[in-house]
Amino acid sequence: MKSSLPIGDAAARFSLPTHVLRHWEDMGLLRPERDGGGRRRYAEDDLVRIGVIVRSKNAGMSLEQIAVLLDEQAPERHRVLEEHLADLARRMADMERSRLMTEHALRCRAHDITTCPRFRAIMDEVVAGTGRWREAEPPVDSDRVSTDRGAEGRDAASAR
Repeated sequence: MKSSLPIGDAAARFSLPTHVLRHWEDMGLLRPERDGGGRRRYAEDDLVRIGVIVRSKNAGMSLEQIAVLLDEQAPERHRVLEEHLADLARRMADMERSRLMTEHALRCRAHDITTCPRFRAIMDEVVAGTGRWREAEPPVDSDRVSTDRGAEGRDAASAR
């Protein structure tokens, strides 16, 4: 057998407890070789599979979806991957909206962000369930910072 690692070293490489690798083996995601004493030995291909599982879990895939991903014979492989891509796109859009909202809060001079007309207009949509966060905020002139101090001026117009 080529160079291989015992379970403790393989788990440590990915900052995982050893019971996680045992669980993944129980689920059929891993199939490490055994040495003469019956101890698991993780070869390079096993480490690649562990890496795929870790990255896929971090990307939001379930172990069941990962099992399909790792099974080259799975007929539903493309469907599972297409659904995962759609889920990633939704989550990335939500994160982008959160980033834009946080950037607005950062440059807004209102001490209580809930009093900012623009921020409040965004939250009113969320609270009412009538819309999703705006796709993008208008570009910000770095020399003009939002004061959001009432219903007049540029900020009130942008809150509409």
